[in-house]
Amino acid sequence: MGQITGVTTGIAPIADVASVGSTGTAGRAGGPGFVDSLKSAIGNVNDAQREASRAVDALMTGDTQDIHRTMVALQQADVSFQLMMQVRNKLVAAYEEIQRMQI
Repeated sequence: MGQITGVTTGIAPIADVASVGSTGTAGRAGGPGFVDSLKSAIGNVNDAQREASRAVDALMTGDTQDIHRTMVALQQADVSFQLMMQVRNKLVAAYEEIQRMQI
């Protein structure tokens, strides 16, 4: 259940982000673009949320009695969502800082 590591695995290094064009692709050949990495990370968070929802539904309907796996799925979904929100906050702060820069 490596959902937490799945959130950060597709993120491009800072050097690659600097070379991202308007198409969302990195400057080096074959490298993932920042936009693609962000979409992948958001998809992983969504998958973790869905898995947690399925685990809760299975526990509530009696399909499973494994409360430990359900709690682990819920915690993984929560941690991955919190990480995504912190990344979003940092991106918004960086954007606002760039907007304040004088040309």
